[in-house]
Amino acid sequence: MEIQLKRIYESKSEKDGQRILIDRVWPRGISKEKADLDVWLKEIAPSTDLRKWFGHVPERFEKFKEQYKKELDHDEEKQEAVEKLRSYLNQGKVTLLYSAKNEKHNHAIVLKEYLS
Repeated sequence: MEIQLKRIYESKSEKDGQRILIDRVWPRGISKEKADLDVWLKEIAPSTDLRKWFGHVPERFEKFKEQYKKELDHDEEKQEAVEKLRSYLNQGKVTLLYSAKNEKHNHAIVLKEYLS
């Protein structure tokens, strides 16, 4: 199982494998053609309330991680999305795409950790 993380604003690469957008909201300034996605799994993103509370504030990241993992464990819609994502991982390399500017404190990092 190989998972790569990448901002959606970065260029597509042959090394990406399947490109899966994991944001709930479509990224600003990116056309569907430019995104060149295989799948948009918006259901797997953190809830709107959790996302707004976190606000990419680094000091809140540990609590955010804890709460997001609880959502992944207990929310039925998210559990179904995790299973879909695992099925893609069984097929080969996957690149999880996200739009957050902060590359060290975002939900993609938490999701990758959760899947590993």
